[in-house]
Amino acid sequence: MQKWIMSGLFFVACVFAIVLLFTLPGKDQVAQEAKPTMPEVTLDAAQAEAVVKASCIACHGDQLQGQSGPNLQTIGTVLSAEQLYSTISKGKGGGMMPSFKDKLKDEEIANVALWLSEKK
Repeated sequence: MQKWIMSGLFFVACVFAIVLLFTLPGKDQVAQEAKPTMPEVTLDAAQAEAVVKASCIACHGDQLQGQSGPNLQTIGTVLSAEQLYSTISKGKGGGMMPSFKDKLKDEEIANVALWLSEKK
């Protein structure tokens, strides 16, 4: 009887391992989530400014001079558009900079990132 129970437990553990093998994200998927790919967009400065006014000035100030968030007036000298896209998408600092991937479209984030990358 004990052999049947042990065999059953072994079978269940094997099935569980196979399910995990096919459902857990792979290394490539985890890497993709860690560094989102910026879509190609054409800069629309007016739209970027509107998104920034609606989403960013509470923390970065109405002139991007910084308040509870850092000064962004010359952020383009420090970070590339791709780095800015990643930061805006994922957030940063354990909640200091929230993620906007669920609040803005990828194209809006890319447009803002391009616009900010030109701030030098």
